Amino acid sequence: MTETRWLTPEQQAAWRALITMTGNLQAVLDRQLQRTAGIPHAYYLILAMLSESEGRSLRMSELAGVLHASASRTSHAVARLEESGWVRRERHATDGRGNVAVLTDSGWQVLVAAAPHHVESVRAGVFDPLTPEQVEQLRVIALAITAGLEVVDQPLPSEQHSTG
Repeated sequence: MTETRWLTPEQQAAWRALITMTGNLQAVLDRQLQRTAGIPHAYYLILAMLSESEGRSLRMSELAGVLHASASRTSHAVARLEESGWVRRERHATDGRGNVAVLTDSGWQVLVAAAPHHVESVRAGVFDPLTPEQVEQLRVIALAITAGLEVVDQPLPSEQHSTG
């Protein structure tokens, strides 16, 4: 077994700042959307992802993928949005095997009403404190971390199953 590569004091400080920032960001956006639209951030993201998709619809598995959420968590959230009349589920038109989440006109109106407040919160909380150079640095850093997480998320050799 290899020796643990502990974080340096500078890395530890950056790590703590990152987890504090991401936690605060999620909490603030969730509270803002609860106040202005009566929905949690997770539901807003579902409405937004559907609004940006062809036909305002996505397979449930694709929706879970873009949300980085489990199939069961996505299904539960979509069920709650269905109760409100903002989303409906349909069988896939061509293969009939999978379900598709579809943004309804009512859901679209909720999103249109919520979006200006949400965008202003993102702008005020994330982008206004940064210089244009820092915004570019943020983009580059976020992409680098995302790529690193994809490497970390690979199964360990002990977790891989042989097929032979």
